[in-house]
Amino acid sequence: MSEFQIPERHARLLAYAQSLTPPAGWKIEISGDEIIMMAGPSVIHQRNLLLIREQFDARRPSDLMPSENTDLASPNVGKLRNPDLTYIPISVVELGGNEVPAEEAAIAVEIVSPSNPENDLVGKVRDYPQMRIPLYLLIDPREGDITLYSEPSDGAYRQRWTGSFGDRVPIPAPFGFELATDGLIRYPA
Repeated sequence: MSEFQIPERHARLLAYAQSLTPPAGWKIEISGDEIIMMAGPSVIHQRNLLLIREQFDARRPSDLMPSENTDLASPNVGKLRNPDLTYIPISVVELGGNEVPAEEAAIAVEIVSPSNPENDLVGKVRDYPQMRIPLYLLIDPREGDITLYSEPSDGAYRQRWTGSFGDRVPIPAPFGFELATDGLIRYPA
């Protein structure tokens, strides 16, 4: 298959996915030839995301804006992902539309869903470096684990930092701070 067929196939799959009407509170993502539908997040998920976002907002560069549930698209690799939180250049607003080129994102932040953990733990660990997203922060309230992936190269992340709720996560440039995680809440057992 030539590289020119991937964007064309992705465009057809994207058009089909956008024609779907998911139930209220659900979102749609595309990974390769797969359409993934996910239910809306829980209150614990939202609380954890708020704690993370407040810290990033306080340290974000002035040319980046936070965005929750933005479609990040990489037509050349057939990916459309929708992270819980990302920071994108304010200038992408000029592009209009509902999609942002994934390589414009400074980070993707995901809170693992208890109903579909493989999507965040496997699918997005595979897809985000292929989409050239430089940082992937993965918060897992099931086990109280935190992973920060960085330095994408040849379709994979070269660096991985792991810790637990309560640890301070070293967030590199363009943010450059230690993320406090002692306020994160685990899902009930």
